[in-house]
Amino acid sequence: MNRSAGAEWWRPDVAVDRGDRGEAPAAADLHISDSAIPFWALMTFTFILLFAPQSYFPALAPFRIALLTAVVAITTYVFDKFTSGQPIIQRTREMWITACLIAWAILTVPFSLRPAESASFLLEVYFKTLAIFWLLSHTVNTLARLRQVTWALMLMTVPMAATALENFLTGTFIPAVGVSRIVGYDAPLTLNPNGLALMLNLMLPLCIALFLGATRPLVRALLLGIIGLDVTAVILTFSRGGFLTLTITFAIYLWKTSKRPERSWAVAALVIALVCLPLLPSSYWDRVSTISNKDSDITGSSQARWRDMLAAANLVVQNPIVGVGVGMNALALVEERGPALDVANKQLLAVHNVYLVYAAELGIPGLVLFLMLLAGCMKSTLSVQGRSAGAPALRELFYLAEGVQISLIAFAVFAMTDPDAYALYFYYIAGLAVAVKAVYEAENKQIAHGQSQHLTLS
Repeated sequence: MNRSAGAEWWRPDVAVDRGDRGEAPAAADLHISDSAIPFWALMTFTFILLFAPQSYFPALAPFRIALLTAVVAITTYVFDKFTSGQPIIQRTREMWITACLIAWAILTVPFSLRPAESASFLLEVYFKTLAIFWLLSHTVNTLARLRQVTWALMLMTVPMAATALENFLTGTFIPAVGVSRIVGYDAPLTLNPNGLALMLNLMLPLCIALFLGATRPLVRALLLGIIGLDVTAVILTFSRGGFLTLTITFAIYLWKTSKRPERSWAVAALVIALVCLPLLPSSYWDRVSTISNKDSDITGSSQARWRDMLAAANLVVQNPIVGVGVGMNALALVEERGPALDVANKQLLAVHNVYLVYAAELGIPGLVLFLMLLAGCMKSTLSVQGRSAGAPALRELFYLAEGVQISLIAFAVFAMTDPDAYALYFYYIAGLAVAVKAVYEAENKQIAHGQSQHLTLS
């Protein structure tokens, strides 16, 4: 880390990045072919995925607009790179780990409980997720694009959170025994309240990053209102994983800002949280308390999840190398502990733990590769934070890198209660983590280029 990492933002003599020996960075060629079409097609895909316009306009459903925009994004990106003679895939650490994870998933297919179904799962689910991860990490390569993605994601949380509030006020609940939980937002990743809580938790640090980096009062007021709405919506989902993740996110920001000018905002948030705690209904605290006391859960879900985790752990012991096959943990659990149906999704109940999903389906090597990818993405964001912390020109990038890092931590926490190991929740944030490093390199080159031009003119 640079010696200037702890310098104040307003010091004009802080260098952007002088390396280990203190030398100024050399200017670089900034002329890189990069079509904007793949990026905006990807943004359209994100909008369709999170906002789900087909739920408001059913006539759009037969056209499979999400798939269509994803195909446009991938096709135009590949065409642009091919015609300009640039590599389609950057040889970064995260890409190598992902390639190994893909290869291992393919190699384990013949050993799956049902090889044909595992192959179908790879093609129809996992490969689509990884394609978006790859495209996002390669097209978000400037600070402007990173800012646009973050703002878009933040604004898309508004209808989700507003719907959660409306469902709570109108009593639109899921039929359940012993607890009233709101219906989720009608989009693929947020149909159930747990998915909604996870999505809002992942977006919250990005919204906070925009808030900390903003300078205009009206913008800050808007962002502050959205942060409050998102936090309220997470609580209204009555998601135990959502509560735990929200608490961890809050604690991390308290720690990170304790020696920074933003600590006054963190203290204010702490005071507001303490004032609002008594306003939460007793039923909420009864549900949250089952995190540490599973036997007190009158719905039986905590006991069932604990039973499934033990059964999944036993599957890992029985199949430590190749696992039971990608997408097969729910089927394997039937043989291990008997049938159990996820009533909400009308399918076999899978283990609610991302780490056990990878370990049970892809063996210990699959879990290790996933953890390496998660750690590699965190390392990239930490590296960018360290290099940009003392540079006023990179102040905004510092906050965005910090936000992506905390979103990764949020997923790592929520993953202990989530069954969707191959969905876009993690891989979208991971794509942003890879992109953050590329953005830093691009911004650093631009600043170095500007310094070189200035020296030439003078």
